[in-house]
Amino acid sequence: MAETGPGNEQQRDAGLIPAHVAERVHELRQLLQNASYAYYVLDSPVMEDAIYDQLYKELLELEERYPTLITPDSPTRRVGEQPASQFVSVKHNIPLYSLENAFSHEDLMKWEERWQRLAPEIKDFDYVCELKIDGNALALTYEEGQLVRGATRGDGVVGEDITSNVRTIRSIPLRLRLDSPPALLEVRGEAFLPLDVFAEINRERQDRGEALFANPRNAAAGTLRQLDSRVVAQRQLDFFAYTLHIPVSEAEGDSGSESLKPPTSQWEALELLQSIGFRVNPERQCCPDLAAVKAYCDRWSTGRSRLAYLTDGVVIKLNALDLQARLGFTQKFPRWAIALKYPAEEAPTVVERVVIQVGRTGAVTPVAEMRPVLLAGTTVTRATLHNRDRLRELDLHLGDTVIVRKAGEIIPEVVRVIRELRPAEAIPYQMPNHCPECGQPLVKPADEAVTRCINCSCPAIVRGALIHWASRQALDIQGLGEKLILQLVDTGLVKSVPDLYGLTVKQLLHLERMGPKSAEKLVTAIAASKQQPWPRVLYGLGIRHVGSVNAQVLSAAFPSVEALAAASIPAIAATYGIGEIIAQSIYDWFQNPANQTLIQRLQASGVTLANPETLATMTQPPNLALADKTFVITGTLPTLKREQAKALIQQAGGKVTDAVSAKTDFLVAGEKAGSKLAKAKELGVTILTEAELVAMVEAF
Repeated sequence: MAETGPGNEQQRDAGLIPAHVAERVHELRQLLQNASYAYYVLDSPVMEDAIYDQLYKELLELEERYPTLITPDSPTRRVGEQPASQFVSVKHNIPLYSLENAFSHEDLMKWEERWQRLAPEIKDFDYVCELKIDGNALALTYEEGQLVRGATRGDGVVGEDITSNVRTIRSIPLRLRLDSPPALLEVRGEAFLPLDVFAEINRERQDRGEALFANPRNAAAGTLRQLDSRVVAQRQLDFFAYTLHIPVSEAEGDSGSESLKPPTSQWEALELLQSIGFRVNPERQCCPDLAAVKAYCDRWSTGRSRLAYLTDGVVIKLNALDLQARLGFTQKFPRWAIALKYPAEEAPTVVERVVIQVGRTGAVTPVAEMRPVLLAGTTVTRATLHNRDRLRELDLHLGDTVIVRKAGEIIPEVVRVIRELRPAEAIPYQMPNHCPECGQPLVKPADEAVTRCINCSCPAIVRGALIHWASRQALDIQGLGEKLILQLVDTGLVKSVPDLYGLTVKQLLHLERMGPKSAEKLVTAIAASKQQPWPRVLYGLGIRHVGSVNAQVLSAAFPSVEALAAASIPAIAATYGIGEIIAQSIYDWFQNPANQTLIQRLQASGVTLANPETLATMTQPPNLALADKTFVITGTLPTLKREQAKALIQQAGGKVTDAVSAKTDFLVAGEKAGSKLAKAKELGVTILTEAELVAMVEAF
């Protein structure tokens, strides 16, 4: 077939593409992809820049001439797309856990002792050390070898879809270098700005009179959240991959992939990542023991100043992947990895007094109140003293001059006392033996460093439980802040979480700064929180070691409170990312009679304690208020979200469908109800407001 001129629109629209053109486009892509891999991943260019530019221009012209030849993995697709209006939230297939921090070799030794207690028979092991890049974590998803999604870490469970921005990063392959890629593969890594690029960006911003970025990490974060990916393309972000996830079915060979042999170690995983197209930090090292790890960390504590990017520490991982899987995770961290952070900024100040804080779990923490000191850019007046044992080690006296630093660059802590500067009249501080809130004796469990108040009626514990329950990641009760919770507890109106659901407007009017409208809003917000999904409620219960990420994982495996309460320790521990320690904590929590009463009272109050699909299929008593009734929900309701209204109906025995039909009993209509409202009127379906729906349920 003869090729016609570039102006032949009929040929272009009909997709009549000469075979030799398609072959040339394929060849150009291969040449450019191989050149990019050599340049960005292997740091070993195989092609002059001028030749690369010439081939790129040829490919671009052919794709413009024959648009049907354009594919998502073409090198020309990295230039950026039209600006997006917003980013869409996406749930990660596998949660992104953060890392536990260590600040000394002694911390690493304690970490090793902890994981060895869980696997005492393991004698043959090694570690992989990787520089901790000061950037932003990304989760990349590949289907059939092609990049289909790039997302930010977010809260570890839900991130933002920034695929159009990720595609502009040249060290991230748009297509994997595999002949037979698996159906699904996920990669985790760190996006960052090289120091020279960061300096150039700030020079340009200064020339334009714009505010400068504080550091490369902030600049990278701001770049990744640009709605215009063309701006991102100009910023020249880079990327190091460090984790590879292949679903079990893929690893067992169900995908038909013969070219991807699943790795058995972290070192093999890094080698595999590089071979399939990713840039992996070249300074990684396999270490046979902690002595070699220490030597690696010591070398880079000074050597990092010569790097082209910022690093704030070293990540140490157990090399064997089967050992990683066995050790699992804590509430927040993998047990098989830790980050050694380089020393934080320190400063001297004077301790004026010590106060005791009691948390929602009863944990008692001494806190030093000090003369103001500037530390890592902020003024610090309080610093944690951790626990009774730490106080004993410090030998702290009131009036002591101490060295303070920010642990993990976040929480101020007292590092040491300068005894040479101690005033003659300084008084040694003694940890109290009774709770400062309720006066009950404090207890220090033999297996814990923390001293606790074990009085579940202690006002501090009740306040903490209520603050946690109402927090944004838990039940998210708008208007129920710490000051109001303090009043509710101090006045005796609320002595436990379920008491919230019995509050009335009349009771609230007796509180300070609480008018009728505010009281009504709060009662409505508390009532609406009953419909929060099961994962939020599970997190809100405040079970030790169960954070928001673990609550998401557990709620998927145990879709109701009954299922979780009845589960054995091995069954809970078998859940991805949980393990025996968290499982034991959950099991013990549900064995406590006080917690069983708590669950019963929450159920009686109507709080959602199961996933919606479980609620819909649970055996219901025959006399539920909405039994055998079919509902359709349309429009925007005043206070309830669509899923909350749906759960309310299902809990009362009703069924919710999407379309109005002759079988529909009720239509719950909000603002902008649209065509469903018209259809319901036409069929004579009863129309309900949100208030009428709630009244139907509560009347029963």
